[in-house]
Amino acid sequence: MAERIIYKEIPTPKKDCALPVMLTDETMNERRSKILYRMEKRGLDKLIVYCDALHAGNFMYLVGFYTRFEEALLVLDKNGDIVLMLGNENLNKASKARFPCKAVHVSLFSLPNQPNRNDKSFKELLAEAGIGSGQKIGMVGWKNMTSRADDVSAMFDIPYYIVDAIKEIIGNTGRMSSEAALFIGENGARTTNNANEIAHYEFGAALASDCVLDAMGLLDVGVREMDLGSALVRYGQDTSVTTIAAAGERFIKGNMFPTDRRVAVGVPVSLTVGYAGGSSSRSGYAVYDKGELPETAQNYMEEIAIPYFNAYVTWIEGIRIGMRGGELFDKIEMVLPRNEYYWSLCPGHLVAEEEWMSSPVYEGSKEILKSGMIFQIDIIPSKAGMSGVCAESTVVLADPELRSAIEREYPDVWKRMMNRAEYMKQELGIALPDEVLPMCSTVGYLRPYLLNKNMALAAAFEK
Repeated sequence: MAERIIYKEIPTPKKDCALPVMLTDETMNERRSKILYRMEKRGLDKLIVYCDALHAGNFMYLVGFYTRFEEALLVLDKNGDIVLMLGNENLNKASKARFPCKAVHVSLFSLPNQPNRNDKSFKELLAEAGIGSGQKIGMVGWKNMTSRADDVSAMFDIPYYIVDAIKEIIGNTGRMSSEAALFIGENGARTTNNANEIAHYEFGAALASDCVLDAMGLLDVGVREMDLGSALVRYGQDTSVTTIAAAGERFIKGNMFPTDRRVAVGVPVSLTVGYAGGSSSRSGYAVYDKGELPETAQNYMEEIAIPYFNAYVTWIEGIRIGMRGGELFDKIEMVLPRNEYYWSLCPGHLVAEEEWMSSPVYEGSKEILKSGMIFQIDIIPSKAGMSGVCAESTVVLADPELRSAIEREYPDVWKRMMNRAEYMKQELGIALPDEVLPMCSTVGYLRPYLLNKNMALAAAFEK
């Protein structure tokens, strides 16, 4: 119940991002095997995975890199062989792939006006990559299409010229189907992670969290949005979501990025950054106490911040391995009704390279929540006349076997997770289940009045 939520003095969580953990050869072999198993179940001869800089997660899952600047195709044969169709600037990356791969040079995938090969047509190059008449081809872009109103089996989020050429090659005796679900749909290969993958993604989740802590620490009257933005990006790492450092009204003249606008008392503030493995986001008001809030937001704490945090605690304390996604959805609907708080997205989603990969948590979902799922706690309420509130962070579900593997194989990661769990229990009053492991130090840390750096919301210990 919201009456359980209190506003009190709480120490700031510690920054704890460590060094990156590389994916092992064993993990990469496991990934390929998971996809090949699903291909066999679907009766596919080949799986064609599309890639560009914004839609790269499924491609990276199998080879470890993505094609900067250019489009690419990965052709996975049912026997496990991989062919990479690459443009001018990525052709030399084939040798860097995590598996031995044949490379086919497709200059059509290169940037405009670069040199083009003219010895073979695109269809001939597809044939060189192994695409042939009568084959059963699975097509994978990045999105698992879900719709009750449309037949999604032949919806391809891949450029038309690619789809059209493959259709011509396989002919009427072949079959083409949309197969992103093999990766990110219900029981998709990418929806669960082993200990190595969790340690790998923990770096990005913790880095995003540390960056948000730095920005929150820097936040003060007169600080520029651009300076807050500089605190949010680090180490030259590629971000997984548009970085937000906004003080005041957003999207003026369509602008989405930090400017030289300065923080002023009473303005809403939004901070967001994400890396592979998770994002962190905080929003509230640039005030020290209620008296500095705008007139329309005098009840901000009672009407939106506390109900939101109560839903957040309900989510953490209520999520369980083995429950259906719809059950978790209903828990949030019960404590934060949509007809009053107007949230419209899934309350929680899976992450990996992408900030939002997919979600088993939606209304009526019968999908089972599983050990190894990495979740963003992402609930976005709104109230007329008030700014929003957000404490988005990352956790992973882990059964006893997976917890033992993390502790055994990555003791430093495990120690950080246990320290974070202790902070959540002792300082934030959250009854964190053993199977919910914090991927960063700021899970549950919310300062609605962002200038008051000593106070935050917590759950009172229930007697």
